[in-house]
Amino acid sequence: MTPERLVAGLDIGSSKTTAIIAEVVGELPRHPGIKVLGVGQARTTGLRRGVVADIEEATRSIKKALTDAERMSGARVDHLYTGIAGEHMEAMISKGIVVVSGEEISRADIDRVNAVARTRDIPQDRELLHAIPQEYTVDRQEGIREPVGMIGTRLETEMYLVTIGSAPASNLRRAVERAGYKVQELVLEPLASALAVLTEEEKELGVALIEMGAGSTDVAVFHEGKIRHLAAITYGGNNVTSDIVHGLGLTQADAERVKERHGCAYEPMVDRNDMIALPSTAAQGDRQISRDLLAHIIHQRMDEIFDLVLRDIQGSGYLGKVASGVVLTGGASVLPGMGELAADIFGKAVRVATPRENILGLNDAVEAPRFSTAVGLTQYGANRFAIGAGAQASKKAPVLNAPGMEKLAQRVKIWLQDFF
Repeated sequence: MTPERLVAGLDIGSSKTTAIIAEVVGELPRHPGIKVLGVGQARTTGLRRGVVADIEEATRSIKKALTDAERMSGARVDHLYTGIAGEHMEAMISKGIVVVSGEEISRADIDRVNAVARTRDIPQDRELLHAIPQEYTVDRQEGIREPVGMIGTRLETEMYLVTIGSAPASNLRRAVERAGYKVQELVLEPLASALAVLTEEEKELGVALIEMGAGSTDVAVFHEGKIRHLAAITYGGNNVTSDIVHGLGLTQADAERVKERHGCAYEPMVDRNDMIALPSTAAQGDRQISRDLLAHIIHQRMDEIFDLVLRDIQGSGYLGKVASGVVLTGGASVLPGMGELAADIFGKAVRVATPRENILGLNDAVEAPRFSTAVGLTQYGANRFAIGAGAQASKKAPVLNAPGMEKLAQRVKIWLQDFF
């Protein structure tokens, strides 16, 4: 284990907080991978719909997850790549135009046009999270991905800007700091999950990633290799559990257990003759219900959530451009029948995705959809390290959190075309 190659990802979900500590491995800087050294999980308290509602409770969850990950890995980390999501996220397209400085387009020209596109006014109550170049236009020739070396006089770009609420971001950073750590960088959770579970072919052909969490359902649409649309639907697995609570007269904890053990999201898959015993109080007595009734409750809510996602993707104009279909991930996606129901709603091929690529070490500990965001955050950190390794190739290998790396991280934070 090389200390300067350590990266850590922190996913603070609505039900669980997950921390992963890994070592950057692979062929740098072009093909970084991660070797998972430690994983920690804790029940999340203090978070509501992706936003910190109680800093002290959120701090306790973070500290517990990181302590367990550090104990497993035998390593201490200071800086974390931390996921952020929620309905406060917004995305927009911004354009930039410059005159080419020489006979052919240089990297400096690209940096200039990206900087122009990025200068769009951001409201004071928001902060820029990601700025992702989509494509370039040279002398009105559109659809160019890498214009360096091309002959032209006018260079244009379209940039995808992702902003978040300043207050939610500040409160998240504060909770991490109170737990004894620093936020290396905030990363939008569906983009992190995309790094962990989507293939380059899927992103090229067009794919809709649906990250199904407890508190919300996040959507990311890729086409021609780039992120094209982002959205957050404020319904998730907790809504399903609440429906079971009210429909069957169970406590929240019992409803969650019944959902996990006997639940199915697609009614046609369930035998109506199957009966399940329900937890009950002394006053209620022994109770049994048809598993079909439980499936009906889950099916109805998930049908509603997927319908909201479908309308969102239709509104973006990309529903007809997701030739690779739909990829489900996140903790709520593992319920039996989820893929079948999604295929019915979207009319597309559907797969439930687990992070598997470029993962060594304790890879079997993170091979589940609920780890997609945390793995993606760690892989994001590995890519960041690889960029630094490439930039410093002619110098002494840098320490990841050294002062020089902080400046480098600020500079490369803006241009994420190699990531998304």
